[in-house]
Amino acid sequence: MKNKKYLSVLKIPLMIGGFILIVAGLSFVVMWLWNAILPDLLGVGALSFWQALGLLVLSKILFGGFGGGCKEKKKHGPPRRFREKWRNMDDEEQQKFKEEWKKRCRWNP
Repeated sequence: MKNKKYLSVLKIPLMIGGFILIVAGLSFVVMWLWNAILPDLLGVGALSFWQALGLLVLSKILFGGFGGGCKEKKKHGPPRRFREKWRNMDDEEQQKFKEEWKKRCRWNP
């Protein structure tokens, strides 16, 4: 029993250390790619590690968000209530529904 408690205490520092290593690795990749491509291509200055880390955080804020929100969005496919509604429709209602969505979305398969 003691051994399990000891392992669970070690998990937190290992997870934190792993997170730091992943963030540092991503920062080095961003720095390397920036310095390898953009100075010659666009004439911009080289990037330091801390600038690459800041760019990574900024891009996460602007484009990625920080998670959270409704978990329903992360599932693939329509929510359960729409699947049930679709199953309860007859063929004519389903065809009418498809036509309406084609008009709304300008979808032409």
